[in-house]
Amino acid sequence: MVESWIVDFRYALRRLMRRPTYAILAVLTLALGVGGTAAIFSVARTLLFEPLPIAQEEQVGVFYFPYSWNESEFLYLRGRFPGFRTVAAYRGDNATLESEGAPLRLVEGMAVTAEFFDVLGAPAMLGRTFKTDDDATGAEPASVLSHSLWLELGADPAIIGRQLRLGGANRTVVGVMPKGFWYPSPTTRVWNSTPLDPQNRSGRYSLVGRVAEGASIAHIDGPLRALADALGRQYRYPPQWDKTKSPFITPVREYVVGKVSPSVKATLAAMAVILLMACANVAALMLGQVDARATEMAVRSALGANRQRLVQQLVFESFAIGILAGLAGSVLAYSGFAVLVRSLPLGDLTENAHLDWTVFWASMLAALGAAAIVAVVPGIALWRGSSLQATMATTRTGGVARRGGRLEASLVIAQMALAVLLAAGAGLLIRSVANLRAIDPGIDTRSVVAIDATMPSRLTLDERRRAVLEMVRTLQALPGVTSAALTEKLPLRGTGDNFGIGIRSKPDAGGTTAFRMVSRNYFTTLGMPIVKGRNFETEDRLGSDRVVIVNQALVAKYFPNEDPIGQVLQTFGQSGERIIGVVANAAEANLTDAPVPARYMLYDQLPVAIWSQVSFVLKTDAPGNVPAVLENARSMVQRAGSQLAVQKSMTMEGVFELALGATGQIVTLLTLLAGLALLLGAVGVYGVMSHYVTRRSRDYGICIALGQMPSGVVRQVVGRSAVLVAIGGTMGIAAAMATTKVLSTLLYGVKATDPISLASAIAVLLVVGMLAAFVPARRASLTDPAVILRQ
Repeated sequence: MVESWIVDFRYALRRLMRRPTYAILAVLTLALGVGGTAAIFSVARTLLFEPLPIAQEEQVGVFYFPYSWNESEFLYLRGRFPGFRTVAAYRGDNATLESEGAPLRLVEGMAVTAEFFDVLGAPAMLGRTFKTDDDATGAEPASVLSHSLWLELGADPAIIGRQLRLGGANRTVVGVMPKGFWYPSPTTRVWNSTPLDPQNRSGRYSLVGRVAEGASIAHIDGPLRALADALGRQYRYPPQWDKTKSPFITPVREYVVGKVSPSVKATLAAMAVILLMACANVAALMLGQVDARATEMAVRSALGANRQRLVQQLVFESFAIGILAGLAGSVLAYSGFAVLVRSLPLGDLTENAHLDWTVFWASMLAALGAAAIVAVVPGIALWRGSSLQATMATTRTGGVARRGGRLEASLVIAQMALAVLLAAGAGLLIRSVANLRAIDPGIDTRSVVAIDATMPSRLTLDERRRAVLEMVRTLQALPGVTSAALTEKLPLRGTGDNFGIGIRSKPDAGGTTAFRMVSRNYFTTLGMPIVKGRNFETEDRLGSDRVVIVNQALVAKYFPNEDPIGQVLQTFGQSGERIIGVVANAAEANLTDAPVPARYMLYDQLPVAIWSQVSFVLKTDAPGNVPAVLENARSMVQRAGSQLAVQKSMTMEGVFELALGATGQIVTLLTLLAGLALLLGAVGVYGVMSHYVTRRSRDYGICIALGQMPSGVVRQVVGRSAVLVAIGGTMGIAAAMATTKVLSTLLYGVKATDPISLASAIAVLLVVGMLAAFVPARRASLTDPAVILRQ
């Protein structure tokens, strides 16, 4: 048996070498599907299937209202969270790292409480994690480094006990985490202890907890209700931030990868469809070879070969193609992996997507599995084929009596169903992106660049004010810049930076609004028109009466049917800030959110130091100058020495693209895959119809000899193709209506069963299928009846 396997495998290789066109086409077609599937599977494996670097992650969850809890609430509940073994608080704490003889650099970090690593069940590789008193008031500042930062700092095991200059303060390194540990983001490089103040009501923390023994995340409603009741007895909340209503906890895996999961799964499913279509194409190619070898196989049967041995040869030929396709697919996967990762909306999780030997083995397994699928169709055709006598009789009549091609027709129908499934999904995403792009963000994103920078926390308010305002003046003087400004938070970058509001004339008014610190030319730079009152002017400066500009949404909420100009808001003490103007609404949170009330104060007049991070925005005089201005501005900020460190830089059009969310990022990739599916479908239709025409060439010659017009032959062949495509398209539409609901989280302004998208998909497919069938149909119409009759 083993000897027959070896002989048949060598025979399969020889046959492929003698038919290089068929072999190359089959291998490349299969490799395309195999490579893409292996690449996306590698991404999905690391992000969706591998366990997080958290012990017993199913017991860990993140509380509702992330980044909105405050120190007072945490300290009130500390040690007595109902249903939880332990709970930790954390917040963003990016800091500047100052090293001897090196420029200032930004390190992404988290400020965490002492329980943080205990909740995650993560011990240190070197040193220790935080202990109980590390977050007490007056405790020595301590830091735990990530493995990657430890490597960047020299990978010295003796670093434990040393001090690093982080955020302008000396912090003692107490531990180094093992390779592969991260939370809440793979980009986090350092975790810092933070002193907790029971009087601090600034909501900027997230809570992560591990449930008590015997409890589970899925059945924690009772303890969460008890927690909400305890908060209600101690605190009073505005309606939009009421932590006493509808408490819930999100499993840590869903919290970390939930946003990217639909995109990755959709791409994985799309690549699986491409792989199945590639299998169908190769199966059709092999089926054509079986038909072409019908006489040969009949003779081999006459000489003693049984059908099992003939099928075995086909299987080995299929596996030879699979092995070659696996090798070629591995190359495609490795070369296209980086492009695939950039095309997916992975965010910070991009760092976790990496190449390893899994890609190679995934390619090989996918190829061998595909080869097994490919071998089924021609194997069935051969096993169920006609008898030796019938085959020899067919040979004598030149093939007129050969089988009708039901298997090939089934392959075309299957391919068309899969193609319309992908085309419908891509159509839904395209319509969603069109709807998103139609939203007016309230700012002019054209020819505007943004530079995000941070300052050491050791700087005083005056030092910060002087550093950033001098940088604004420096950037304003750059060639090609028409205006420059700064803010602590740009529009379209999500929620956050909300402050409580007080109105002198309305003591009962309450709640929170978006609060933005800006410089004078901010509204001019971003194209936000002042609709009432005036803009900030030169007389508005440090020492003068504090002023504020509000947006239309704030006026609609707090000053309906009255003039807001001259009203006094109270943010910093009783003196308050006088409203001098009203600006048009902008998307201060997310692109699809309704306008939120917002107020804007001059950075010059801030009485306290709040932010260490700012964003510089520059308007250029022409779109063509954007790249040069962006590079010059980035270099200028970097040359600021020890006062400013660049975090990132991009155009405002890039900010808008990110604001489109996962839909905007994945639409191009899925559209390309849908186009590839249509191409494979067209190739499949062409191949099957070409084979069908070749098999029935004598029939067409006789029909033409008996008076049928050549145009009738074209209509017959194209009509057959249209019927097959229509059947496949109908099946694909039915499948799309059932499966495109998976894309529901990626859609905006369109339903998963949108009739326009589904109808467009099948219409495009019909056109592609008929065009693919026209070439063999035209060839059939040119059949010479005289030649056929002589035969």
